[in-house]
Amino acid sequence: MKNVYGKNVFITGASSGIGRACALMFAKEGCRVTGVSRSCREGTKHFPGGGSVTMKRMDVTDELSVRRVIREASDIDIAVLAAGMGFAGAVEELPADYAREQMEVNYFGVLNVLQEILPGMRNKGRGLIVVIGSVAGKISIPMQSHYSSSKYALEALVDALRLELHSFGVKAVIVEPGDTKTGFTGSRKTFIREGSAYSDKVKSAVGKMEKDEQSGASPKAVARVVLKMAGKASPPGRRAVGLSYRAILALVKILPDTAREKLVRMIYMK
Repeated sequence: MKNVYGKNVFITGASSGIGRACALMFAKEGCRVTGVSRSCREGTKHFPGGGSVTMKRMDVTDELSVRRVIREASDIDIAVLAAGMGFAGAVEELPADYAREQMEVNYFGVLNVLQEILPGMRNKGRGLIVVIGSVAGKISIPMQSHYSSSKYALEALVDALRLELHSFGVKAVIVEPGDTKTGFTGSRKTFIREGSAYSDKVKSAVGKMEKDEQSGASPKAVARVVLKMAGKASPPGRRAVGLSYRAILALVKILPDTAREKLVRMIYMK
């Protein structure tokens, strides 16, 4: 692996899914990984070639927890921000508290970590931030509006961050997976109000998403994209995972809104 940033890697959401795949892949390439998660078995695992994964408990929504763990960590060269969760349900019905929780984890959780990590990277004049976004951050998914909103927000955050960090030598990338086979599918929380007019539509949309995720790409495919970003002195601002999703996002750019919405309805709103 070519790595132009350094061997100290910090990864959120590292106990499962994409975060875990990234942690293992970097460690096998000789990096010293600090992986964090709200619930994990703390400890260090060593790999041939000098790599390691040290797991620590940290809640990205708890600023004191974030501050304590990051300040205890060694100098951070690369940060992979993969922690996330999802709610499903109709905009009309999903409780506002659920929407706030969605944003607290997926958006403010990233922000909390960035505000602790960036001063060190900026002061030494180098570093790489990789935020795990989603194709849903470019194409809104019905009945998962708040998840899509949180990922849309990350797109804007990383775009602005890249501009702000340009003169400091710190790079920022958002990686956009599509359907990926992880534990995220089973942990998604679906809300349907009793007697809901949306009941069948929610079940259909979520069922389609679950089916696609379980037949989707391995988290290792996402981790390989992240690893490639670490080898680029001038990485792209965003990178979808897989040729098919890169083609879809390219097509969406040129389709009129009405055509894009019709296509999404055909997929999820049967």
